[in-house]
This record gives sequence, C-alpha cells and structure tokens, in this order.
Amino acid sequence: MEKRMKIPFNKPYIIGKELYYIEQAVQNGQLSGDGHFSKLCHSFLQDYLHADKVLLTHSCSAALEMAAILCDIAPGDQVILPSYTFVSTANAFVLRGGVPKFIDIRPDTLNMDENLIEQAITSRTKAIVPVHYAGVACEMEAIMRIAEKYGLLVVEDAAQGINAKYRDRYLGTIGDLGCYSFHETKNLISGEGGALAINNKNFLSRAEIIREKGTNRSQFFRGMTDKYTWVDIGSSFLPSELTAAFLYAQLEEIEKITKKRMLIWNLYLQRLKPLEKRGLFKTPFIPSHCTHNAHMFYLILDSLETRTKLISFLKNQGIMAVFHYVPLHSSPAGIRFSANRSGELPVTDMISSSLVRLPFYYSQTEQEVNFVCDRINQFFGIRA
Repeated sequence: MEKRMKIPFNKPYIIGKELYYIEQAVQNGQLSGDGHFSKLCHSFLQDYLHADKVLLTHSCSAALEMAAILCDIAPGDQVILPSYTFVSTANAFVLRGGVPKFIDIRPDTLNMDENLIEQAITSRTKAIVPVHYAGVACEMEAIMRIAEKYGLLVVEDAAQGINAKYRDRYLGTIGDLGCYSFHETKNLISGEGGALAINNKNFLSRAEIIREKGTNRSQFFRGMTDKYTWVDIGSSFLPSELTAAFLYAQLEEIEKITKKRMLIWNLYLQRLKPLEKRGLFKTPFIPSHCTHNAHMFYLILDSLETRTKLISFLKNQGIMAVFHYVPLHSSPAGIRFSANRSGELPVTDMISSSLVRLPFYYSQTEQEVNFVCDRINQFFGIRA
C-alpha cells in the first residue's frame, strides 16, 4: 500500500546564502532600506533583465502603487486591465481615483484579450495594465501598438513573470513600467517584496522621489542637491536590508531555481497530458514565441462542480490544491469602483469557476509530483 503524503500548496525555501547575508546585513549596521544588499539587488536585476532602472519595493502592490503615481492617475481616469487578476492590480489605480475598465481574457493563455482593448478605450483612458498570468506573456506587440496609437501608458503586472520572456525580451521590461513580486509563493522569494522596473526614461528621477516618501533623499546622498527636502507626493516603498539580503541570495541562484521549477512543471505535464487527451481537463498553453518560467501548474476542468469535488478529494488525500482568482468585476469593490456597470466577461467567469492550481514549490520532489498525479488519475477512475 502506497504511503500517504502531506503535500502543501506552497513551501518557502532557502537555496544558498540567505541566512549568511542577513547576518552580514546586521553586522553592516544598516537595516533600513537602500543599503549594501539593496544596491546589489538593483544592479543584478538591471543587468539581468536589461532594464534601464530597477528599484526594490516592499511588495508588488507597492510597485503598482508607485506606477499609478508615475502615470499621474487622477480621479476619473480609466485603466484597462483584466478582471482575472489579484486585487492589487486594480487597487493601486483606484487609490489614485482611477476607474478600472475590466476586459475579458483569452481562453488559451488566460491573459487579457488584446483584441478587446481598443473597444474599451474612451477619452478618459490613461493606461493599459497587462497581467502576465502564470508567467506566460500577454501579446505585448499588439498591446504596445495600441498604446502608441492612442497615447496610452503601459504598466506590466509581472508579479508572476520574473525570468520569463515575450520573444527575446523579459516580462516587465517592455511597457513603460513593470512590477514584480517576491512574495513567498513566487519563483524568487523574500517573504514579502517586490520591484519596479522603469523602462520610460521620463520616469527615472521621479520614481526615486516617490519611493523615498516624496523627498529628494537619493539625490542628496549622491551630492546632486545640497538640501534633503519634500518635493513630491510619495510613500515609504522601500524594503528593509534584511529582505534585500534574503532576496540577493535567491537572485544569485535564479538559473538553478528556474531549471528546477521547469523540471517539476514538465513532470506534471508529462504525467497529466494523457488525461487531457481524454478530454478530462486542459493543461497550461504556452505560445511558441513565449518563454515561461514554470510559475504554476493548473488544470481547467469542465465545471465548478468537478473542480470542487477534485479539490475536496485531493485534500482528503493530504494534497492542498486551490482555486485561484475570484473575478474582480463581480466582487463588491469591483462593482463599486469599476466602469463595468453591466455585462459579463464569459471567459473570465468560466475560468474562475473551473481552474485548479496544483502544489508547486522549489523543493518539491518527483515522488511528490507523482503522488499528486496518481491521485488525480484515481479521481477520474484512471489506472496510472
């Protein structure tokens, strides 16, 4: 009889020098932000991603909020984004008085349907916010063409997209601004944490000011001004040096982490593809021009009922599988704050009720993946 396992949905991990670097940060005598390890992270990300400027933040939510300020979102300005995303994507702009205009997603990649963007544009539209779901790129060429045509800004929500590419460019470096997450559920982790990539040179100096509570502190310490004072709106968006120290150890191992996650992702695909061929569910779709980062593995089932039964069955087997986003357009705040006063988003509604995320974490073993897949086979009455 096969031994029962307990498999969590996610498991934080240490891969290298995280604890050593944290100790170094303490010994350096600076635990507040923008110290030695913050600077190392900035340089690493800028070089690796080929970005003009990358600034660490205390979360991806903070990076998105900085982006909304940089875009000069004012009350009544509309922002086009998918409804199938985390609340931070919309909340960052609502905090500035912006009005989300939710559009439907594609049934293949689950990203915003670029063919629906133009019809959503109004005289009040200020920005487009593509969300790269599961580390698979939105159709950025089409999105950038539309943005240029209508004079709109593009803010990439690449919370799940670190080290993934659209054609030959890293996600988060194509639009005017890109936002990353290093939350413990992401590929690279620091507990909480994020970063803002500034790809539009017009935003470079102001981004530093907004991140430093609206002060010119960074310029002052570089000797660019003789006064350190309040010059703009902003907030305290910096992470501590402890967070940066942990993150830098992870950045050093980015290729190793991605390679291991790809092995896990491909094992799931290999084991579950036969069931997909039987029409029992769909597995993730990766366009040929996109390089994904193995952020998650999900199944799209035929109904909410099947999804609910599968999650319950797996839980009883010690396996924590979960559903994902509840659509923002149908949430209480979404109804209150958005421009979607009527009408449905059929693909979003369908995916939201039928998608299940399987356990996925760096330290996951082949035995654990096989256990999950065997139990899914068992649920559908298939002998593995």
